[in-house]
Amino acid sequence: MAEAADFQGMSPSPARRWLRRTVASVVGLPVLAGLLVQPGSTVAHAAPGPSAAVKAEPTGPRTASVSINSFTPQIPSESSTLTIRGKVTNESSRTITEGAMALRVGQSLGSRSQIDSAAEAGSTVTGTEGEQAGGEDYAQKFKNIAPGATQDFALNIPVKDLDLGSEGVYQVAVTLTGRTQSQQFDQILGIERTFLPWQPEAAEQRTEISYMWPLISRTHLTAQSDSDENQTPVFKDEDLIKEISPGGRLERMVTEGSTLPVTWVIDPDLVASVDLMARPYNVEGPDGKPVPGDEDNQEIAQDWLNALIQAVKGEKVVALPFGDPDLASMAHGGKAVQGTLSHLKDATDAAESTLRTVLHISSNTDFAWPAEGALDPSIVDVATSAGANNVIARNDSFRETGTLPYTPTAARPIGDGTTAVVADARLSKAFQGDMTSAERSTLAVQQFLAQSLMINLQDPEKQRSIVVAPQRMPTTAQVMTMATAIRAQQSDSWSQAQNLTAAAKEKPDPGATTDVPSAGAYPAALRKQEMPQSGFEDIERIQKGLDEFKVVLTNPQRVVVPFGRAIDRALSTSWRGQPREALAYRKSVEDYLQKLTEQIMLIEKSDAKLSGRSATIPVTVQNNLAQGVENLRLRLTSTKPNRLKIDGERYAEQQVEVAGGHSQSFKFSTSANASGPVDVVAQLVTPDGQPYGKKITFSVKVTEVPPTVLAVIAGGFLLLVLAGFRMYQRRKRIAALRAEEQGGGTTDGPEGGSGPDSGGPEPEQPSDPTPDTATESTDPSGTGERVDR
Repeated sequence: MAEAADFQGMSPSPARRWLRRTVASVVGLPVLAGLLVQPGSTVAHAAPGPSAAVKAEPTGPRTASVSINSFTPQIPSESSTLTIRGKVTNESSRTITEGAMALRVGQSLGSRSQIDSAAEAGSTVTGTEGEQAGGEDYAQKFKNIAPGATQDFALNIPVKDLDLGSEGVYQVAVTLTGRTQSQQFDQILGIERTFLPWQPEAAEQRTEISYMWPLISRTHLTAQSDSDENQTPVFKDEDLIKEISPGGRLERMVTEGSTLPVTWVIDPDLVASVDLMARPYNVEGPDGKPVPGDEDNQEIAQDWLNALIQAVKGEKVVALPFGDPDLASMAHGGKAVQGTLSHLKDATDAAESTLRTVLHISSNTDFAWPAEGALDPSIVDVATSAGANNVIARNDSFRETGTLPYTPTAARPIGDGTTAVVADARLSKAFQGDMTSAERSTLAVQQFLAQSLMINLQDPEKQRSIVVAPQRMPTTAQVMTMATAIRAQQSDSWSQAQNLTAAAKEKPDPGATTDVPSAGAYPAALRKQEMPQSGFEDIERIQKGLDEFKVVLTNPQRVVVPFGRAIDRALSTSWRGQPREALAYRKSVEDYLQKLTEQIMLIEKSDAKLSGRSATIPVTVQNNLAQGVENLRLRLTSTKPNRLKIDGERYAEQQVEVAGGHSQSFKFSTSANASGPVDVVAQLVTPDGQPYGKKITFSVKVTEVPPTVLAVIAGGFLLLVLAGFRMYQRRKRIAALRAEEQGGGTTDGPEGGSGPDSGGPEPEQPSDPTPDTATESTDPSGTGERVDR
């Protein structure tokens, strides 16, 4: 059903078919039986050779290999001269004699599937190679080609002599015809196929093609930065500079893209990373310690940024969420972990601000791009959760279920205001694989142009909008091949450029499918590359640690921003198929966060003695961060409050505020009720009472009261007793004297007496040198504070 669009009658013109039949009847060449002909194709006839008819049936093992390294112009006109250059190599053990290189023009293909089949035929002789173009006049002859030898060839043929008929995609082949010692008759010994797109007149309706131009790289930055004021970034390696240096793939992307009608699709992480490299930066050394990066690289980074700024000025730019998060992994493994989708929203918000700050442009964040354009309902839900209304898919996943006889427009409404922008798989995957050889690059360009023309020929009167979504990170060779194809397409007469934003707004074809593929239809190979749920659990643990850390800082943004972006990078699509590397990166982020949190610490204390009933205990907090700490409390707890209390309670807390790079002691009052050792625990706690960092435990030994002090107390008590007894004896004597005086008259009586009851002056009491109460013991220092030991 999906291939219904491929079959649209496109056989050679009647005039050409009549001419071929006439030529065949005149020269009397028999039609060879048993030829492998595709349905609907015309039978290829043998062309007259220098000495005998060319045998067109399959020849078995390949004798020679033919490579086409140049095909110009890629889209010829009637006035053009077609030039094909390449090499031929004798791969047999016998010398090839009477060799002749020639171009053969085969049938006009009738569908996109027939283009695929012809490309797959490769170097196999199938009998559909067609006639030798221009006869002997345009053949290049070789008298001998020794075993293993290679010869260059160049064929120059005026297009008017190719006998092309009406518009269409023609299969052409470069063949080596010759003889060997074992086969003394002319036959095809080597062949290479390609395609000639032919459109002599402008199309009635041009196909609109949107070519996505992705600027994406893998993660290069670590979460680490120096603790200086500038927070100098630390890169994992210097690989990024290779990509942006002259000749590097990202340098080529910017240089070539600046001259092409493409839609820039940018991961802001790449732009942010290059921006950081344009200033002083560090690189992770072999021992893990940062070392200064090469100063010359800063200039290279700035040059690349300047070139990109000029390239995107005034152009449509689509910004992916920061770090290019793996939407399918989030849908299949991350939704079960709380907080996963919030990272996508943060990454989307960071994307627009990053490009505005660095590139000085406004970008579109309304597009989501799952890996390989593969969709299922859960991926759509995740992709749109951060506000994107357009999801880029590909039609090898989002397959047609109707009977449309043509490739439909890319835009498809899939419900809830969401549009699936379905890219063409054949065009999108045209430049995958190794494009370093001239042969593969040349053939890829011609096949891309052939498929492009065939889309238009499926229904020349109906204009459609097609999207091309290539691989996310093309190699340098792939970049150059893509640029060659797009540049050639600018000169054709059947297509015109369109930006991706406009393509998403096109009116969809009524018969095009709008059904999102089911979860079961998601490719198993892609699912194997996804991050497991445990990876999202790691990320959530990092986020939790960051949330606890940021509340105690005076300038939390210095930590929140870099760690937030590090989390975005941990979710990147670039980790697909690299589970160990992804795990190592997540662990490095978590370890560095833990290292920072441990820079706020309690200084270890030795055991101490407490001599007396009360004293103060100092506890020191050290802050090795570059910024101050606040919103922390220091809690001191007695494990035996019946023996030792802190501020009269089991535990006490004090507010902690310590400047960056400083330490500060906090003193707690204690009171002892009994002697003996007591473990005391010091712990930093957050405002919500959660422990922060490591606790420290030390022992405080409450000693008995010293004997000398007891002696002083006992002596004072004895003095008090003696003073009281003396006063009692004295009063008793006075009372006896009064009684004797009253009875015997010898003593002063009430009238003249001077006793205590006489009304006269009372005898003066001697002063008592003994204090009323004993003085409580203090520690030997006399300050009321214990001495730490």
